[in-house]
Amino acid sequence: MDPDSVAKAFVEHYYSTFDANRAGLANLYQEASMLTFEGQKIQGSQNITAKLTSLPFQQCQHSITTVDCQPSGPAGGMLVFVSGNLQLAGEQHPLKFSQMFHLMPTQQGSFYVLNDIFRLNYA
Repeated sequence: MDPDSVAKAFVEHYYSTFDANRAGLANLYQEASMLTFEGQKIQGSQNITAKLTSLPFQQCQHSITTVDCQPSGPAGGMLVFVSGNLQLAGEQHPLKFSQMFHLMPTQQGSFYVLNDIFRLNYA
């Protein structure tokens, strides 16, 4: 399985789901998963989903600029680093962001997010 293809498919799925239905991201996380969102650490699928669905905006559109990935360890994990723009409904200028995912394989042959770090990039 080509890591770049997996990373690209994951990124497309993640952000299209985030933009359309954030609650739908729950199945990408497990109880051991951790999200660091702007410095706040949140653990577990339910808590992560609660954080993402409670963000103070209803509609947004991600535009991805770069996706970089590397294999991670003997268990078949993968690091995925994303940069791009986040356009919030009603806002004139998009926000720049960076996000890093540590994906781990599942027994079913797909991946889940073990670690997720999100930061807005301020100039």
